[in-house]
Amino acid sequence: IITLSDLECDYINARSCCSKLNKWVVSEVIGHAVVTVLMLLSLHWFIFLLNLPVATWNIYRYIMVPSGNMGVFDPTEIHNRGQLKSHMKEAMIKLGFHLLCFFMYLYSMILALIND
Repeated sequence: IITLSDLECDYINARSCCSKLNKWVVSEVIGHAVVTVLMLLSLHWFIFLLNLPVATWNIYRYIMVPSGNMGVFDPTEIHNRGQLKSHMKEAMIKLGFHLLCFFMYLYSMILALIND
């Protein structure tokens, strides 16, 4: 969010912004897929169903990058067609989702410690 807002305010150029953001895309896809599979294997159905759409969206977004683009975030297209605003909205939604997941995981951990 901070990097995208810096780009929006012209504090950094599009190429450095996109290279910073693209560095984290693959690790985000792998990490979220691993967490989703672990929730399936540990039979936490609600958390699995909560994570499944986000993991699917991350994989879809990574796979559908057009050939010739630098990555999910492309410096030549980030200002076109309102992509900057959509990337900012997506980052805010993901922030809210990860905040919700953090408190759910914390509650689950405390509940498991109390029950033992």
